[in-house]
Amino acid sequence: MADTLAPIAPAYDPLIDLVVSNGIIDQQQADELREEHKNTGQPMRKLLVDNGYLSEDDLLGMMAAYQGCDVIDLSVMSLDTDVIQSIPASVARMYNVLPVQATTGTITLAVCDLIDPHVMDELMFVLTRDVQFVMAREKDVKERVVEYYGDDSATVSDMLNSLESDLALDTSLNVDDTDDKSLESAAAAAPVIRFVNLVLYQAVTDRASDIHFEPFETDFKIRYRVDGALYEMSPPPRRLALPIISRIKVMSGLNIAERRVPQDGRISLTVAGHSVDLRVSCLPTAHGESVVLRVLDRSVVSLDLENVGLPEDVYEALTMDIEKPNGIIIVTGPTGSGKTTTLYSCLRMINKIDSKLLTAEEPVEYDMDGIVQVQINPSSGNTFAKVLRAFLRQDPDIMMIGEIRDLETAEIAVQASLTGHLVFSTLHTNDASGAVTRLCDMNVAPYLIASTLEAVLGQRLVRTICLNCKEAYMPDDETLQRMELKRADVGNRSFYYGRGCSKCNGTGYKGRKGVFEYLRITDPIRDLINERRPTLFIRERARELGMRTLREDAIRNVLDGYTTVDEVLRYT
Repeated sequence: MADTLAPIAPAYDPLIDLVVSNGIIDQQQADELREEHKNTGQPMRKLLVDNGYLSEDDLLGMMAAYQGCDVIDLSVMSLDTDVIQSIPASVARMYNVLPVQATTGTITLAVCDLIDPHVMDELMFVLTRDVQFVMAREKDVKERVVEYYGDDSATVSDMLNSLESDLALDTSLNVDDTDDKSLESAAAAAPVIRFVNLVLYQAVTDRASDIHFEPFETDFKIRYRVDGALYEMSPPPRRLALPIISRIKVMSGLNIAERRVPQDGRISLTVAGHSVDLRVSCLPTAHGESVVLRVLDRSVVSLDLENVGLPEDVYEALTMDIEKPNGIIIVTGPTGSGKTTTLYSCLRMINKIDSKLLTAEEPVEYDMDGIVQVQINPSSGNTFAKVLRAFLRQDPDIMMIGEIRDLETAEIAVQASLTGHLVFSTLHTNDASGAVTRLCDMNVAPYLIASTLEAVLGQRLVRTICLNCKEAYMPDDETLQRMELKRADVGNRSFYYGRGCSKCNGTGYKGRKGVFEYLRITDPIRDLINERRPTLFIRERARELGMRTLREDAIRNVLDGYTTVDEVLRYT
């Protein structure tokens, strides 16, 4: 049984090795490209062309020679309807492939990247025939896939209809949960593979952060979390719950026969040209296993501190504080508020050759070069406290603790700070000022908090208004009262909301934006901490000293037209 996440290995990219072996770039340039790919999520082929190492046509020729196939010009080709219909739209969009020739036993697909052997095997299995490849320009492949298959031509509903007909024909999908062999063959059935791939494809293209597979007594729900809100998709038949969940467990290397204890795994795959990591969590319930996939798409999440969305004054203060030689910097907020992304961005900014950085995380979310990252696994005795004690013997300069959750962890963080280390961590509190009270509640001595804590960044994510259906309106007195604003504060400024359109699935929102408050622990704040003053006193004194609260920063975003009154009242 796989009860821990596999350690993250550096991603192997055959394209880089191919370009190095052809003498186009040297090993140092290859390492720089790998680092850029890791930080930006940009495809390696795009980085090679954009950095001027070679043209796209030269790259295509090199990849075609390596794969033993031809290069074609899709822009001048016309394709028969029979050829286009020889593969499902979901396969074309998921794998970014276009059929250009089809016979009874063989199909030729145009691709723009080197084909992974596992993907080749999967395509042959799903399409039930031999597969050959030709190379074509990326722009041409993408445009023709959209032209022939449309953006949403293979919706989940269409896929469910075809699944229903497959179910009638394929009795192997009606499995007995006590028979592991029949379960394994059902998980490997082509209709199940196609359906799971479509769900993953839709999640990535909709920029979902999580995918929930939830079996109940009479139905099987699949929900996406997009911009912090859950949306339900058309549910597949209840009897498909076991094959679909087993397919996900196979993909993440988990034991499909074990359904009594929680399991965690990881899936790495390429979806429509994106390199995506999926963190998998299986939880036994009364009606089967509930599975949640956390989507980690590097092309969506930027780990540059400049791109986190901090207000200019907060950005300047934070960049000064993270350069300090010692102290504790804490990021607070609820689950899913972007705390980890902010911490990683800070670490990336100060990750220099003359500093040793160690992180203790549960789990490790992103692999970062030059930083020693350790996976916390309490079931094997690898607790935060145990790992952090070992850290202090590893001669670190900077440490990151995934979360301070008890006195033991807090004491080690304080001890590390007092002995000349800079410590980053997170806390689950409602605001920045509450972090001090939370540490006091853990029985950390106030004088230790006052002498080691340097700053607390509180953050939330609010949904931003869809630009496609954004409309202005003049707020009434009741709205201003709810926001604790006076008419004079607003003047003639309009407020905005999203009417709802196809681009935002009728929600009126598209994307999210951070709102922040930054509490710097200055001498007046230290005096209040030593006096054990409550959160309210600390917050009000910090406001007198210039701190903007989460609510005030969120109102600024309303006045600037980024978000709505409802979002501000919900999250602050």
